Amino acid sequence: MKYNVFVGGIHIESSTFTPYRSGEKDFFITKGDELLKRYPWIDTYQDKVNFIPIMHARALPGGIVKRSFYDKYLKDFMQVLDLALKQFKLDGFFLDIHGAMSLEGSVDAEGDFICALREKIGPKAPVCASMDLHGNISQTLFDLSTVLTCYRTAPHIDAVQTRERNLTNLLTVLDGRKQGKKIAKAMVSVPILLPGEQTSTEVEPGKSLYAQIPQQLLHKDGVLDTSIWMGFPWADQPRSRAAVCAYGFNQDNTVACAKELAEKFWDYKNDFTFVGPVAPLKEGLQKALESKEKPYFLSDTGDNPGAGGDNDTVIVLKEILNSGAEKNKKIALVSIKDEQTVQELKANQIDDYVHVNLGGKINKALGGPVNTTMQLINRYSDTKAGDSVVLKKDNLSLVVTSNRYQFATEKNFQNAGLGSYQDYDIVIVKIGYLEPDLSRAAKGWTMLLTPGSVNQDLKNLAFDNLTRPLYPFDDGFTPCLDVCVQET
Repeated sequence: MKYNVFVGGIHIESSTFTPYRSGEKDFFITKGDELLKRYPWIDTYQDKVNFIPIMHARALPGGIVKRSFYDKYLKDFMQVLDLALKQFKLDGFFLDIHGAMSLEGSVDAEGDFICALREKIGPKAPVCASMDLHGNISQTLFDLSTVLTCYRTAPHIDAVQTRERNLTNLLTVLDGRKQGKKIAKAMVSVPILLPGEQTSTEVEPGKSLYAQIPQQLLHKDGVLDTSIWMGFPWADQPRSRAAVCAYGFNQDNTVACAKELAEKFWDYKNDFTFVGPVAPLKEGLQKALESKEKPYFLSDTGDNPGAGGDNDTVIVLKEILNSGAEKNKKIALVSIKDEQTVQELKANQIDDYVHVNLGGKINKALGGPVNTTMQLINRYSDTKAGDSVVLKKDNLSLVVTSNRYQFATEKNFQNAGLGSYQDYDIVIVKIGYLEPDLSRAAKGWTMLLTPGSVNQDLKNLAFDNLTRPLYPFDDGFTPCLDVCVQET
């Protein structure tokens, strides 16, 4: 007999430090078979599982989610869920979330979502969630879920595998129930909050910390899953901090896993450092200009839309133009969100010279637009970036998009008509650590410590709601690493 597994959720990472608000335009909503395409391994389980898609909403990391969008989405979600519950007996719910959504009027968006879900499906059906390791675990989310798991890599190259692991966790729970087995749940809230650029799993100590997970799973009897959340640092909320969760049929071993991993995490706290070379803007740009390595990548970390940045700050563009760098090296800057400029240029022809007021429209505190004359060299449309243009000034090529968008692959670059990375001396991306495609191409790289809504200097941001003490805001304190234990 097959299990009826319902599938759905909402997935976004939200900075509370940007004026930008994420709404309907930012989310891609899927239902039915389109939603199930998100799980390419699904056919492997067709003999055991009847997958019932509800709804899923996904957006590029952005700002706080508009209440109007969320309420409408939740209403639609529950209506589809009601229809499914009338047609099928629910055995388990596969919850697909990020874990760092911020919502107008809430300090625990995922906690609110799972509360609404539990009100509809009741307390008994297992709810297992797949998450990003940059999610934040609240007590409510832990209490109302059965098993939580998250990525084990940053950059996130195991997203598909994590979602499959979430299903196997759910199936193990369901099979265990038939045998009268209960799941033990253990959570440790770890008082550490660091940017992702300091906690990559490709370098130490993140590499060794995450390597503990398979070692624990292989050597401790009855442990189902262990996960480490680094937390999301650009959300000013009490739940923003690291966490370790463990689940299993052997409570003693499960608790031991959570405790051991949390203590190891705390021991490593002073060892975390940036995954790559960093520099202030002027110093980093000068280093790239002097380098003989090509292409040389610069990350505009403070305006990284992949972490919730505005994507329209012009601090780096101003420095390029003020220094005359565009006259000396071939540079590509991808990208600046400025729908107004894209619309204003619709009447112009390719190769026209146009006067533009670029960027600086979302977060005016970071400096207004750049006023300059550039040549319009390309116009194209992208399903996510929207209508876009490519502008050129001397040796500088600049992509301007209608929507917030992250150029994380060379395909994105080529779609803009920019050719290959190899054609440029310097490639400036609004990103933090380089995604795999960029990392492979980079012959040189510096992360620019730029100001912005996802500033790497967390102590420079105006936090008011964090649960203290919290490293690195506080130091020299004895952490509370007590294990919260429950049984379902």
